[in-house]
Amino acid sequence: MKYFIVIVLFVGSLTSAASQTYEIGGFVGGANYIGDVGNTTYISPNTLAVGVLFKWNRSERHAFRASIKRATLEGNDKDASDSRRNNRGYSFKNSITELSVGLEYTFWEFNMYGGKRANTPYLYTGLTYFLQDDLLKNNNDVIVKDGSKGNIAIPMVLGYKASISTNLVLGFEVGARYSFTDNLDGSNPKDIEGSENLRFGNINNNDWYVFSGLTLTFTFGRQPCYCNF
Repeated sequence: MKYFIVIVLFVGSLTSAASQTYEIGGFVGGANYIGDVGNTTYISPNTLAVGVLFKWNRSERHAFRASIKRATLEGNDKDASDSRRNNRGYSFKNSITELSVGLEYTFWEFNMYGGKRANTPYLYTGLTYFLQDDLLKNNNDVIVKDGSKGNIAIPMVLGYKASISTNLVLGFEVGARYSFTDNLDGSNPKDIEGSENLRFGNINNNDWYVFSGLTLTFTFGRQPCYCNF
């Protein structure tokens, strides 16, 4: 809630300073992880993901976008199709809170002021900073939390959005994050004594996580003039 209040206050300061269209709203959907524990299906949401997002529409084809999202990532070897993972039997949970900023680019012009419903596919990418639980495998082969850590990821999002009124936009998107860590699942802990003995799986590949779900945003601000962009 405190993040939402900060964004609302920030948005309020912008509306009085520029004649652009802004959007603020929420995201709800599911999350899944791809790595060395559990199911290897690329899009397989198994936990709840929620968030808030803000957009500054700079033209009919692109918008600057920021979002805060939160989810718990889970993996269990019993859900894998690989019999070796089934027999190993590891499982983990990891809490993720991410802040992402970047550029949303539409496949064709998205103008809510054209007198008819607007819709378009879109792509989003940028830079994501996220907080995660730092995990490791203990002597009983159980993956446990050992503090928290911040990391970087690259988001790659494909979505589709449509105006459902003059002030509301509904969208659906699937977004993969390539993280700069191989320890979302506790398979590759670092910076601790004897960490080389705790590693398992493929330590040469970093982990991914995916958010899939719906966005609903409310547009506000004066009708924009895109002639300069």
